[in-house]
Amino acid sequence: MEPVISLNNVTKRFGQNVAVDSVTIDVPRGQCFAWLGPNGCGKTTLIRMVLGLARATSGSILVRGLSVPGETQQALARVGAIVEEPRFYPYLSGQKNLEIWAAHQGADAARQIAPSLDRVGLTSRKDDKVGGYSLGMRQRLGVARALLNDPELLVLDEPTNGLDPAGLQEFRGMIQELVREGRSVFISSHILSEVEHMADHLAIIEKGRVLTHGSLDDLKRGGSHAIAVRTDDVAAAEPLLRALPFALDVVRKGPDTLDVKVQAIEDAMLLQTGRELFAAGVGVIELRKEGETLERRFLELTGGQAGELGGKMGGVTPGGPSTPAPSSEPGA
Repeated sequence: MEPVISLNNVTKRFGQNVAVDSVTIDVPRGQCFAWLGPNGCGKTTLIRMVLGLARATSGSILVRGLSVPGETQQALARVGAIVEEPRFYPYLSGQKNLEIWAAHQGADAARQIAPSLDRVGLTSRKDDKVGGYSLGMRQRLGVARALLNDPELLVLDEPTNGLDPAGLQEFRGMIQELVREGRSVFISSHILSEVEHMADHLAIIEKGRVLTHGSLDDLKRGGSHAIAVRTDDVAAAEPLLRALPFALDVVRKGPDTLDVKVQAIEDAMLLQTGRELFAAGVGVIELRKEGETLERRFLELTGGQAGELGGKMGGVTPGGPSTPAPSSEPGA
């Protein structure tokens, strides 16, 4: 099956700065694909290129089998998107904002307003002014707007920002439902646990380069499990742990904690670890299994640098190739 997005050696430079570096990847249809990395690593830049909002310095981009920017209008005809925080007219209601947007999309989009509001849980607040919405509510309204053209592909840049725990759970359910309907979802995030609950496939990116990509299960299997050892004498414990026959590596995780990386954890390994330390007179506070998670894999690949919240790169939210958006609104 043809990928819904195909990137071939895509690079974007801003002067001497390389924001996206030789990215080659295919995004499968009918699945949720996550673009995962620290803030400032190039996620939004790549999304803007996919949506025709920025031009690649080199390389090629296909969306739904069509070239961007060469065939942008046709490529994005069935694409809904949020780039950074969605922007709306704050003095108008959520309903009215969607009506204005739908007017540029045609009658079919107008008919999608009510079901889109219902899907994101905003029906009861549709007549309230957007200026009174929380960030999480504006995020949900942005998703509703992205759904107006009944998209085959949703491209969502950090869509869970500002959502409370209940909102996060609802959002995950909504993404899963969209995928079950046969839609494709391309989502960027730096929130590792959210990606782990939503994505079928993902790519891990740092400093504009893809470190690895594949199915969620394959990527998690690509890392190592670990035995976490809390001890009262880290210096004495470390060489003993390195000498264990099953130890792949030993990593200091805190002032009193060492991780013994292993390929697969067995109960006998914990028993042997404890025996070796006790025999050497090293005090053990705790031994526990640390199963592989996406967070552990992410930190392995990025050298433990999870990044911090970066600046915004714009607020354009395309619902189609030529639809206007509010240019500046306070509070957005």
